[in-house]
Amino acid sequence: MMNKKAAYTVAVVGATGAVGTEMIQVLEERNFPVGELVPLASARSEGHEVMFRGQSLPVQVLEPNSFQGVDVALFSAGASVSKEFGPIAVKAGAVVIDNSSAWRMDPKVPLVVPEVNAHALSGHQGLIANPNCSTIQMVVALKPLHDAVRIKRIIVTTLQSVSGTGKDAMDELAEQTRQLLSFGEAKVEVYPYQIAFNCLPHIDDFLTNGYTKEEMKMVYETRKILG
Repeated sequence: MMNKKAAYTVAVVGATGAVGTEMIQVLEERNFPVGELVPLASARSEGHEVMFRGQSLPVQVLEPNSFQGVDVALFSAGASVSKEFGPIAVKAGAVVIDNSSAWRMDPKVPLVVPEVNAHALSGHQGLIANPNCSTIQMVVALKPLHDAVRIKRIIVTTLQSVSGTGKDAMDELAEQTRQLLSFGEAKVEVYPYQIAFNCLPHIDDFLTNGYTKEEMKMVYETRKILG
């Protein structure tokens, strides 16, 4: 468990991405006791800066030695990055809170929605996973029902924004919207089809059972969280 301190050194891995940017903003909005913010990203973001509490902070390139002195590391740079650097951060003494799918179904890693199963944090070994965005909001509503009557089956429809795919998808939506409103053709790069003024009934790859990975994430994660 992490010792309580007046202020913490917080690293944000994926600091220049859509989610990393929001993480930094929320840390500021909620006045989290950050003594030092360490924005980390890939070499592509070298030279970039992020704003935090009125200060411009240079983005550092993510390396194995990036976590010395870090108390909390927030990861949102994809599963492969979390798999590689999460254990390194823990070994350096940081508590890792991971936003990717890398550790969600690992039996040794708690999968936590604080309003639902905060007790799962007890005895964590330095790694904490948070679920898929759709799972999070669903289990908050389902928890009291499940406690009362034990839910057997759930039928779910999710309508998800392009922000879930990342900054490139958001930029593509904005650019396609501009192109179409200018009576031009929408240029397709991120998605296989035009996304502006459209809805794609398909998220992630299809599995052999006929469901997509996104759909099965909700199944497996909900079972782990609700027990």
